[in-house]
Amino acid sequence: MGIGFVLLLWAVVGAILAGVGAVVLGGSTALLTRGVAQGRKRVILAASVFPFLCLGWAGIVFFFQAAVNEFVFHRDPGLGDTWQCPLPDGYALLMIDETEQGWVFNPKTQGGDGVAEGEDSISGVRVLQLSGPYILGGRDSHAYQFASKDDNIESYFLLDTKTGKHESFPAYEALRAKAQQLGINLNLERISAVYSRYRYTWFEAFVGLLVCGPPLLAALLLVRWIVRLRRARGLLLQPV
Repeated sequence: MGIGFVLLLWAVVGAILAGVGAVVLGGSTALLTRGVAQGRKRVILAASVFPFLCLGWAGIVFFFQAAVNEFVFHRDPGLGDTWQCPLPDGYALLMIDETEQGWVFNPKTQGGDGVAEGEDSISGVRVLQLSGPYILGGRDSHAYQFASKDDNIESYFLLDTKTGKHESFPAYEALRAKAQQLGINLNLERISAVYSRYRYTWFEAFVGLLVCGPPLLAALLLVRWIVRLRRARGLLLQPV
């Protein structure tokens, strides 16, 4: 699904949940502040609006992190059918529609309209390993065809990121022999595992804190407001 459709879906779900939350919080606040003469309507209104404010804040934070990820870190926004992240050697990973296979490519030699296969860009990559200036992996040139299985690997490669050239191998044993010549202990992983390792950084922790921190603080202030009103009501009800 495209990111536009996913955003629309989340917006609809979020609006429904916010509406339910508004009814629950507004009703609970009304029950908790029965008998309060001053400030009751305002706190009920605040409690009812609170879920929609949280939804709006989450939307703002999402677009903020999406812009930072795309223009600063050159990564995907976290939603949609495209997954992309940079690798430590200046290359990058790209997966579209599925996370079982994708591209390894050099962004500096690619245009803005997709990835073209070449000496420094390889498609159909299923397994990967990064070792110094080398990227080792296995690929399936028919990865997008229905006849191809998710674990099918028809050839292997070793890409030298310094020269931008890659060498192909017909079998795993041939790649392992080449790796041993270079002093590399071969340990290939699924491309999705490599993606997860380099896609998520300290920035995601910061975004999580940003999206949760202000709403939690606002919730605490709302609870404090309700408690103060209840205490004021208790004082008014005490016999003189």
